[in-house]
Amino acid sequence: MAPELLDCIAIIVPADAMETYEAALGAVCRAVSFFYDEDNNLWDIQGVKERGAYEAELSSALAVAEILTGYSPEIARSLVPVGGWLARTKAAFPEQIIGKRFVVRGTHINAAAIPGRITLTLDAGLAFGTGEHNSTRGCLIALEHIARHHRPMRILDLGTGSGVLAIAAAKLLHRNVLASDIDPRAARVASGNAKLNGVAKHIRAIKADGWMDKRIQRAAPYDLVFANILARPLCAMAHHLAQNLQPGGIAILAGLLSIQANWVLSAHRRAGLTLNTRVIDGAWTTLILRRRGNF
Repeated sequence: MAPELLDCIAIIVPADAMETYEAALGAVCRAVSFFYDEDNNLWDIQGVKERGAYEAELSSALAVAEILTGYSPEIARSLVPVGGWLARTKAAFPEQIIGKRFVVRGTHINAAAIPGRITLTLDAGLAFGTGEHNSTRGCLIALEHIARHHRPMRILDLGTGSGVLAIAAAKLLHRNVLASDIDPRAARVASGNAKLNGVAKHIRAIKADGWMDKRIQRAAPYDLVFANILARPLCAMAHHLAQNLQPGGIAILAGLLSIQANWVLSAHRRAGLTLNTRVIDGAWTTLILRRRGNF
């Protein structure tokens, strides 16, 4: 039997177009990876999707990205076997030692627990956020920092992806977490990963359109919100975030290139939030913000 094949789409873009094109591929692809060429200040973005699926949506997303950025990259198309892609994904998903408290492992890694660290196990075949990316690491380090001083009760993971941040919060803080994503596949992956980690009863993963969803609104106000998304939607949602944070509540914002951090920070300051600290990892920054008051 011939192996199942996936469509692979690859583009190379300058740094100021990276966020937009990553979002375009992410809208239709099962998984998106990206690599930074520091010498040339270029990003190599690759996405894989089911063969022949979502072609009209892909064309529309790329056309919008071209209009928004003014940049028209060459688009390379190829077919990759599912097995080969999974093997490549696993090979590129080594154990991640993050901060002082966490270790992230794929299901393909069978090793003893590391004393003093919380193991976060993710399905290596479903690449929605594996701990390798700087923004995920930044969020986990920020969570570790917050846990030293606060014990938030109501927690939201907005744009949960693999569910890694929700799982980390449930394990570290022993709290329930509402995890949401606009992509129904991500919500299913997060639920599956929660089961893998033994915290299914603490995590409710839902498909939701952000702050507009009634379930997210009803569970507010939150003591802690993760939003590992992208700079533009974070700015657009700044007032919604502030309105749904408890006084003294904390927001961890990520998915930001360092050159975008002050722009995102300004939008949230206008909404009434203050900067607690920044976590800088390579070209990426994670912001820890706080609403004035005490919870």
